[in-house]
Amino acid sequence: MIIKEITQPSDDIINNLFDLWACSVRATHLFLSENDLQQISEYIPNALLQVPHLIVIQNTDGKFLGFMGIADTKLEMLFISPEARGRGAGKQLVTYGIENYSVNEVCVNEQNPQAVGFYRHLGFVVYKRTERDEQGNPFPLLFMNYSYTRKVCL
Repeated sequence: MIIKEITQPSDDIINNLFDLWACSVRATHLFLSENDLQQISEYIPNALLQVPHLIVIQNTDGKFLGFMGIADTKLEMLFISPEARGRGAGKQLVTYGIENYSVNEVCVNEQNPQAVGFYRHLGFVVYKRTERDEQGNPFPLLFMNYSYTRKVCL
């Protein structure tokens, strides 16, 4: 797998990452309704263009397996294609973010227990909980810090 930062994403890259996002969310965010997904999807292309560091992981044929967005030291987004889940792509991306961008914070939907468990496994610990997401929707969020006392093992 190859990790690289996308500094000037083309329309084609944005479209591919949007499709990956949609497949990933449908596989993991089971608490969202179709209407919720449609509303959120309107913001994704712009979010991909605005995040300071957009980093992808690809297979050797160039197919996107996942991506993450980083702002300062916060992991703003992490999405893995359903076929790549459980194969190390997410762990490689987060490890890359920790090592190269000092990532030490993530916000995750409490109703996505697989993601919560994933981040806990990598050494993140919950320090705050909200009843609603940033848009005021009834989706509780967990704010997690990376505990540097636990190293991510490759």
